Amino acid sequence: MAEENQAVEAEAAAPAAAPAQEAAQEQQAGPELNVSDLQGLRSIIEVASQRGAFKANELESVGKAFNKLTSFLEAVAEQQKEA
Repeated sequence: MAEENQAVEAEAAAPAAAPAQEAAQEQQAGPELNVSDLQGLRSIIEVASQRGAFKANELESVGKAFNKLTSFLEAVAEQQKEA
């Protein structure tokens, strides 16, 4: 009976361990960030700004980050057109 309980507990723990293993493997491989992720971030900033998510004293730094991100994405788009 004790062996059956241990087997059931091991089976229950196995699915929970799988996501943890996947996260550890992703960390080892390094985080992946691509152009579409950056485009998504730009959209998030736009929506958050439109909805008033930022305080007035935060707008300058948010705007600077948005402008840098936009410039980078435009440069990448130009490189892709040339290639």
